Formats: sequence, structure tokens, C-alpha cells
Amino acid sequence: MLELRHVTKTFAKGTVNEHTALRDVCLTVQDDDFITILGSNGAGKSTLFGAIAGTFLVDEGEIRLNGKRIDEQPEHKRARVVGTLFQDPMKGTAPDLTIEENLALACNQTRRFPLARAVQRRDLRFYREQLSSFGMGLEDRMKMKVGLLSGGQRQALTLLMATIARPQLLLLDEHTAALDPATAQKVMEITVRIVEEQRIPTMMITHNMGQALSVGNRTIMMDAGQIILDIAGLERQAMTVPKLMTMYSGARGKALDNDRMLLSE
Repeated sequence: MLELRHVTKTFAKGTVNEHTALRDVCLTVQDDDFITILGSNGAGKSTLFGAIAGTFLVDEGEIRLNGKRIDEQPEHKRARVVGTLFQDPMKGTAPDLTIEENLALACNQTRRFPLARAVQRRDLRFYREQLSSFGMGLEDRMKMKVGLLSGGQRQALTLLMATIARPQLLLLDEHTAALDPATAQKVMEITVRIVEEQRIPTMMITHNMGQALSVGNRTIMMDAGQIILDIAGLERQAMTVPKLMTMYSGARGKALDNDRMLLSE
């Protein structure tokens, strides 16, 4: 379970560029939650992920993962328990290493002796089995350098790397946004399957309002560094995009004017 207790983050404090990106955020993510996160640019979505992953330290509040405080831990230590995927398929992998070497690095990160020989023979069969379930033919390209893969193939590989050792939490920062529609759908299907099979608590940022209501079991909307809506259960099942826009307007006293969100509904 992830708990954020009164988390606040202000950038460029004391300057003319001072900006409070997170304002007294409180959030609990249960072990069976797959939460989709909506919000216009500047709402605080990526900052929320940065606070959890350790990209920076928060100014106030606590962040606990399975009862243990992680808000004071460095990013590399949190990476052992928090898997993260970004929008850019080029992130999260070593392009000059092969597929099997990248997977070995991901596995070794959580092992007691991470500097052991990179590729363990006993692991290769497991890697192939996992990759074959994607239906992309990656299991037959284990010796190929990752930099030669397509964006969709690389993002699927990054997803496997982030989940191969079953993290305690998975963060997906618009991880299909840079892919073509068909490939994005394929990667999303793989994502949902892995999350369900491994039962990984997951948070996913998206600008697609329809997707935000159809994927996972819970949807939150952010604005100005705050969580303004948190929808789950029967309320979410009955929710439509127009109703969600109306709820946003009621909560903020203004209409949603984010073109990207409106055009992708």
C-alpha cells in the first residue's frame, strides 16, 4: 500500500519563478488498485510521480510504501521497489546492450549481489517465455541491441524490465502516448495483463479521458497540484466523459480547456 500524507512541493522557492506543484496531497493506493490519473498540463501529475519515485525530495509530508517511509530515500534505492515507465520509448533501457543484457540488468538490480555476471544462463529461458507472451517476436531477438528495436518493441521491453522482479508499485507516465494507435493498444493490453497477473498496485497518467475511465478500477483528476476528484466503484462504472467534464467544472468553477484531453476522449 502506498500512502501520501500532506505532501507539498514548491520549486524555485523564494524567487519570481516560485511554483507550488503539489499542495497538501493526501492519497492512499491499495494493493489491488490500478489508478488512472487525469489533469491538464501543470496539474501536478508528473510531479506527483517524481515525488514518489524520488526524482526530488518533497518539502512537507510523508510518503510510505508498505508502511516504510521512502520520502527521504534516494532515487536509486526507491527504484528497487518502484517500477517506472515514461512516455519516451528511449528511456529506461541501455540502447547499446542486447535485449537479454537489459533484462539481466533489471533482474540484478533487485538481487543481493547486483554486480554478478550480467547474463545468467538459467535466466535466459525465463526471459524468452516472458517475451514470447507479448507476441512481438522479441524472444527470437535476444542478441539484438535494444537501440535497433521499434518504439513499440522497446516500450514493451521496458515494461517487462520494470515488472520482471515484481515491484511494490508501478508508475506509468503516459507510456503509450508516443506510439502509433495500433502499437499503443498492444502495449496497453500487455500492461493490463501484467498488472493483473502480478497484482502490482499501479498508477497511470493519461490524457485520454475515455481510457482513464475504462482502464483500471479507480480514476483521479488533478488540478493546480491538488487531487480534486477521486472516483471508484459504482460511481466510476456509471461515469461518462461528459459527466466527468461536468464534475471537473463543478469542482474548479471553470470549464476544462485542455485540447489534448478533449480531443482524445
